[in-house]
Amino acid sequence: MADEDEIILSELDDDELVAQMHDDLYDGLKEEIEEGVNILLGRGWTPYDVLTKALVEGMRIVGIDFRDGILFVPEVLLAANAMKSGMFILRPLLAETGAPKLGTMVIGTVKGDIHDIGKNLVSMMMEGAGFDVYNIGINTDVDEYLAALEEHKPHILGMSALLTTTMPYMKVVIDTLIERGMRDDYTVLVGGAPLNEEFGAAIGADAYCRDAAVAVETAKEFMAKKHNELAAG
Repeated sequence: MADEDEIILSELDDDELVAQMHDDLYDGLKEEIEEGVNILLGRGWTPYDVLTKALVEGMRIVGIDFRDGILFVPEVLLAANAMKSGMFILRPLLAETGAPKLGTMVIGTVKGDIHDIGKNLVSMMMEGAGFDVYNIGINTDVDEYLAALEEHKPHILGMSALLTTTMPYMKVVIDTLIERGMRDDYTVLVGGAPLNEEFGAAIGADAYCRDAAVAVETAKEFMAKKHNELAAG
């Protein structure tokens, strides 16, 4: 392993460095990610490129291996933490450069459920893809969702559940939106291990997302559709 420690990030060319950052992210190496981010910025990379090519792409690989059972929750949390430290450097720079913002999302785990790993992974991936994300936490009841929708006026509402017993609460939230005539104002995405497409359709969600990578792609598709409708309208 001694040789492993000898990799000097600043001596790698851009492609090698990005590949190394994917590995470091996979291994949850926080300091190396911070160093890599700073090196790329120092070489004139835009914050947006560092974010998408080094961090988001690295997390996409982590997400796929998590889905396929190669990585487990503790490793994903380490990777997410490493990404967070990179994001910490990039966030103020992204705000300054006016990196393209795709839309806004409110996301929470539904009432009765205290699982937040999947939801937090989705939040980070969505942020990385250019969304403003308001993560309103776990055990979220309908009033908390409504308050967040009122406050942040998002395009997308994300709900997560990991227990079969809490899944039906998603329908409570959607039904409340319907009652209040607000349902069409939002794209509702749902996710979590016990869910599937049939369940998503049955409760009236716009889409079921089986993992964080799918959530990002789905959100992008819905935003593109919305833009096209506005342009056409």
